[in-house]
Amino acid sequence: MTLFRATVLDTPDDPFTGGALRADDDCGLLVEDGVVTARGPFGALRHEHPGTEVLDLREGLLLPGLVDTHVHFPQVRVIGGLGMPLLDWLERCALPEEMRLADVEVARGVARDFVTGLVDAGTTTALVFGSHFAPAVDVMFEAAQVWGLRVTTGLVTSDRVLPEPLLTTPERAHEESLGLAARWHGKGRLRYAVTPRFSLSASDAVLESCAATFGALDDAWFTSHVNENVREVEEVGRLFGGASYVDTYDRHGLVTRRSVLAHDVHPTDAELATLAARGASVAHCPTSNAALGSGLFPMRRHVEAGVRVAMGSDVGAGTGFSMLKEGLQAYFAQRLLGDDGLPLTSTHLLWLCTVAGADALGLAGEVGDLSVGRQLDAIWLLPQAGSPLAVGLANATSAEDALSKVFALGTTADVGGVWVGGDQIAAGRWRRPPVP
Repeated sequence: MTLFRATVLDTPDDPFTGGALRADDDCGLLVEDGVVTARGPFGALRHEHPGTEVLDLREGLLLPGLVDTHVHFPQVRVIGGLGMPLLDWLERCALPEEMRLADVEVARGVARDFVTGLVDAGTTTALVFGSHFAPAVDVMFEAAQVWGLRVTTGLVTSDRVLPEPLLTTPERAHEESLGLAARWHGKGRLRYAVTPRFSLSASDAVLESCAATFGALDDAWFTSHVNENVREVEEVGRLFGGASYVDTYDRHGLVTRRSVLAHDVHPTDAELATLAARGASVAHCPTSNAALGSGLFPMRRHVEAGVRVAMGSDVGAGTGFSMLKEGLQAYFAQRLLGDDGLPLTSTHLLWLCTVAGADALGLAGEVGDLSVGRQLDAIWLLPQAGSPLAVGLANATSAEDALSKVFALGTTADVGGVWVGGDQIAAGRWRRPPVP
C-alpha cells in the first residue's frame, strides 16, 4: 500500500457535455494492489493511514497515463518521412520497412524501440497496429508483456495492392490470427485486435475472414483505416462498386462498439451516422494528417453526429509518440478550420488523450482518470528547472492554464515517472526493463 502525494489533474467527466477539469492540490491517492482505493486531501488520508509509505510527487504534476488509439509498431524507424501524400509515403517509407519484419530478430529490435518510445512518452495504453508477419506480432506481444503495458494488437492482413511478401490468404489470415489470439488474448493486460490494413488492400474475402475471427473471439477489438486521403477514398469506392469506405467494413459486421477506425478525415454524413449508430470510435491523428497533407479532421461533425473520438499518434506517419504533441496539433487543426472547427480547451485535450481513449478501448471503468476504483496508470510531469515548461508552470494563473502550458510546452523529456497498474516502469531516464 502506497500513499501518493501530488497535484493531480484529470477529467472524470466529459468536457464535450459540460464536464470540468478536476484539479486537486496536495492530493492524496491511496493505492493498494495497483488500484486507487481512496482519494482526498493528503493530510486527511495521512491521518487515516499514519504508517503507510508516502511517495511525494508535489514538485510536478500527476496526470493519468496517456492512451494512444492508433500507432504502428513496425514503423518506429521511419518517423520523419516528410513531403509525401499517403500512398507515396507507404510505397517509399512504410512498406519497405514493414517487409523487414519477416526477420524475427529485426522485429525484436523494432519492438524494443517501439515500446521504449511509448514508455518515454508516458503512453500506458495503446491500440497498436501490428505486423503482417505472425512471428513479429508474437514479439510485439512479448515486449508489451515484459513492460506491463496495456496493449491491444494483432496480425495485419491484406491480399492485394501491397508488395507480395505482405500478402496473405483469407484462410491463412484466419488461422494465424486465431493462433496469436490463443497465445495472447486476455493474458495479463494484453488483448487481440482484428486488423485488416485498409479496404484498399483487403478484399471482401479477407474482410469476411476478419469477421469470422472477430466473431470467434470474446472481447477482441477491430481496427483499421478509413477516409484518410482523397485519392485512397476514391480508389476504395472503385474497388467496392461505389460503396462508402465505412460500408466496406460495416457490411461484414466489423463496425461495432469494439471498433476503432483511424483518421476519418473525409467522411460523408451517412458514414458518420453509421459510426454513431454502431457506437464505433475514430482515432484522430493530427500530426500524421498534417505531415501527409491528408486534411483537417472535422471534429465538430463527428461530435455533433455522436461519434466517439479519441487520439492516436499514427507513428510513423505521425511525427512522434507524444500524445501531448498530438493534443496540441488537434487544437491547431480546429483553429485552422475557423467556424467549421470545434474550439478546444486544455481540458478537452486531456480528456481526448486519456478517458476518451480508454472509453474507445472499453477500459473507461479501469483507466483514464485517477478516481477511486481505477487502476493507477499515471505519469508524473517533472520539467527540468529553467525549461520552458517549468517556467510556464511557475507562472500559470490557474489549473486550466497550467494544463494549457503542459500541452503547449510539454515534451517526452518532461515525463519524470510512469506507472501502470501501480507498478512504476520508468523514472526520468530509468526504465524497466533496461534497454541495451
